[in-house]
Parts: sequence; C-alpha cells; structure tokens
Amino acid sequence: MKTTSFMTSWALILVLGLFTACSDDETTPASTALETKTFTNLHAPQTGGQGQPVGGAFTKFSFAQNAVVTDDSWDIAFRGTTLLVNGGSAIGITDEPARTGNGAVSIVNNTLAGVTAVPASTSFVQDAAGSYAIPTGSGQGWYTYNSSTNLVTPIAGKILVVRTHDGKYAKMEILSYYKDAPANPDATSLGRYYTFRFVYQPNGTTF
Repeated sequence: MKTTSFMTSWALILVLGLFTACSDDETTPASTALETKTFTNLHAPQTGGQGQPVGGAFTKFSFAQNAVVTDDSWDIAFRGTTLLVNGGSAIGITDEPARTGNGAVSIVNNTLAGVTAVPASTSFVQDAAGSYAIPTGSGQGWYTYNSSTNLVTPIAGKILVVRTHDGKYAKMEILSYYKDAPANPDATSLGRYYTFRFVYQPNGTTF
C-alpha cells in the first residue's frame, strides 16, 4: 500500500507540472517578428522652385500606421526633396507643419538589413531654426542631383533611423523619387513620388 501511495503522489506531481508548463506556454505572448514594408508612390508635391519661393503643404507619414496622415501622429514629412521630422522646432520655411512630438533622426551608412540596433542617442538630430535634421541639397542628405539630366537619385547605403513622434523607432531606406520606381528614370519620369522600405520597431532597441 505504501508503494502505491508513493507512486500515486509522484503521478500527481508530474500531472501538475505538465499542467503548469502548459499554462505558462499559453499565457506567455509570442514575440512579434519585425516586418520590412515597402511604401510606393508617396506624393510629395511643392509649389515654386526653379528660382521661385518654394511652398505647399508637406505630406505627413506615420510608420506605425504605414500611411499618410493629416493629424499630429506623423513621424516624417515630405515636400519635394525636403524631409522633416516631428520633433524639435520650426525651421522657418513656408507651410511647414508644427512639431508636436519628440521625433529625431540618425543617418547611418549601411544597408537596411545591416542596421540591427538603434544608434546611440547622441547621434539623433532634430529640426531647428535654420537647420534640417535630414540635410537638404545634393550629396548632403539622402540624394544626389544631376543638373545635366535633372534627375534625383537616392544615395545607396544611406539609412535613416527615425525616432518617431512618440519615442518608438523605424529604419528607412529611400529607393526612388519617381512614380512607380523605374529602374532607370529619365526626363519623362514623374518626380516627387517616393518609394521607400522601412522596418518599424514598436517596443525595443533592436531591429
């Protein structure tokens, strides 16, 4: 009888152990895999240019929503070749949106896949009076401009790591400035249509 009682006790312990393990598995949330997404043909029109004052509303984008937005949830905004972040203060240009968040950007020389961690906080820059977080001008930020062909070309290996308006992170690679992202844009290609890849990180510091 004592042997039977001993074996019964061990059987109960094993059953309880298995039940507890199953319960833990069921209540532990599965980690969410980060996804590389591509946004095509974000239209970023402007008025003026060619020696005339530049103006027009910026097109505002949210990484969390993977969408163009019109409210204060934007992280990065586009107009022509100019990019703004939702953080810092006004630069002093016409029709720029108000900064309501804590956004910033760190520009990294790498591939999108090669950026696996958020850069040091000291490398992040915000917009400020007279100063762009993402520099404008050929060869200074994300693109080069060829005056002979009048073409804008993204610089390979320039990755924008963006701190979003609410303190999350995204890494971004601009692929094309032309509608439908032609492999070889020419004078007939329609500009101010961005295609870019990005990875949004909602709750961590690694990608």
